[in-house]
Amino acid sequence: MPPLRYRERPRYRPGPAHEGTRVTSSLSTSQTIRKTVIETEFGVVAAQHSRAARIGAQILAAGGDAVDAATAVSFAIGVVEPWMSGPAGGGAMMLWRADEAKAYALNYGMRSPKGLNPADYPLSGAGVAGDLFPWEQVVDDRNIQGATAIAVPGLVDGVGQAYERFGRMPWRDLVRPAVDLANEGLHVDWYAALIIASTTRELAKDPDAAALFLEDGQWPTIAGWTSLSDKRLDMSAMAASLAELAEKGARELYDGDLGETLAADVRAKGGSLTHADLRAYRARFVTPLEFAYGAGGFHVMPGLTAGPTFRDTFTHLAQAGLPGDRSDDRPGDRLSDKPGAAAYAAYAAALKSAYARRLSGMGDDGESTEAPGCTTHFSVVDRQGNMVAQTQTLLSIFGSRVVSPGTGFLMNNGIMWFDPVQGRPNSLGPDKACLMNVCPVIGHDGHGAHFAFGASGGRKIVGAVAQLSSFVSDFGMDIEAAFHQPRIDISGGEVVVADDSLPTEVIAALSDAHPVATTRRTVFPYAFACPAGVMRRDGKNTGCTEIMSPWGDAISEDQT
Repeated sequence: MPPLRYRERPRYRPGPAHEGTRVTSSLSTSQTIRKTVIETEFGVVAAQHSRAARIGAQILAAGGDAVDAATAVSFAIGVVEPWMSGPAGGGAMMLWRADEAKAYALNYGMRSPKGLNPADYPLSGAGVAGDLFPWEQVVDDRNIQGATAIAVPGLVDGVGQAYERFGRMPWRDLVRPAVDLANEGLHVDWYAALIIASTTRELAKDPDAAALFLEDGQWPTIAGWTSLSDKRLDMSAMAASLAELAEKGARELYDGDLGETLAADVRAKGGSLTHADLRAYRARFVTPLEFAYGAGGFHVMPGLTAGPTFRDTFTHLAQAGLPGDRSDDRPGDRLSDKPGAAAYAAYAAALKSAYARRLSGMGDDGESTEAPGCTTHFSVVDRQGNMVAQTQTLLSIFGSRVVSPGTGFLMNNGIMWFDPVQGRPNSLGPDKACLMNVCPVIGHDGHGAHFAFGASGGRKIVGAVAQLSSFVSDFGMDIEAAFHQPRIDISGGEVVVADDSLPTEVIAALSDAHPVATTRRTVFPYAFACPAGVMRRDGKNTGCTEIMSPWGDAISEDQT
């Protein structure tokens, strides 16, 4: 997601310890934005782009499993939202198999190349770098921008392994819709133009990225604001590569000619990625981190993800007595109940405590004043109740801002996940797994509701997913109520960022213990994470995406 600095946020710090004023906003105070949620017996796909969601729903309608739909969505969304994710990215997914009543966790995170030399990333001495993490700045931002920032991608192998284990439909039928989208070209509507414009200066530094995304190699691609434009980006190189993956399988990006081309492109631009790195890469099924909460419980990713931070958040919430006593309630009977001042105070305290543990022990230390990274999340539930919560990312918006000319793929900047200072947790080094903020969740509330949630938004992800999960588990909300409920964000710093539509008493309670900044939930920039989720209750499925996302949708297979 695009960067947002605290200084750009309207601030409100009530109370004697945090006196201040609210900066006047130009945004409408009377506008109401909602998303419609449909309850259905059919499968549902919730994704950050409606065309990708529709493709997934069509796979379900054709008899595909939730994993089949997720496979198709994964490739399709990398075409229509290429700055968020793609075949040269990484991530993780949580799966729920209804017939086994069992969760699976699949980690397809990026790794640093084996030939990476930390000495090639000298500190500049200029202070903290200006991107997603509070690392000390590296000379020429070599860990953030350009080919030297590229890590070994894991997405395609991860999707391939999930498909091999649970998929039912032919692989090529799941990848071909993405090929068709790429041959069609990326439509540059107002939102795409806004995203491209936000990163024009960096894209112009790579000739191939500039040729793909910019006009004359230097200007943002944008249509006249009063026109109905059908301006499109030429994605034919990506289409050809996706067609190879469709015909030859996922490992073509690792073992085949496609992988050799990708590695050669990166090496030619000064990166350390080799074909041997790709051939050695394997995504991993790992044992999920499972824990009870109230009458229900959760299944999340273990290891170098935000899963342990999610668990720590709920451990704190349980100690604070937040789990609601719903023993006498039927599911859905308490939908009028909403979290109040005490609940939001508990969220803030729990997230601060969980992040303190994360930052001290996992290497992502210090306070970041920047906003979400370049990530997408989608969730799927099929008619049998199988679920997928899948998060995939390039890390920064447009990743490394480097395009591989031989494949058409926009490359990740996974090296930025490492601390460039040696001798610390998660210090930069060769052949190491990257620390990720991803937090796909499979949960159940103990009263008949099962859900698959996740979000994009860098360090904002875990707070959003935790609050949505609590809205369901503690307050009996359905997915529509949960996704429309205002949230707070606290991502490791001191400041609590609160939705300015929260009641005055909630803001006041938060301000008693924390510095508070209030801001609007807007289309751009994102002060909060961008979630997507599905829910199954009593045999009926629902889904929803972030209400401010102009592209996000939840689509049922009977709507295709």
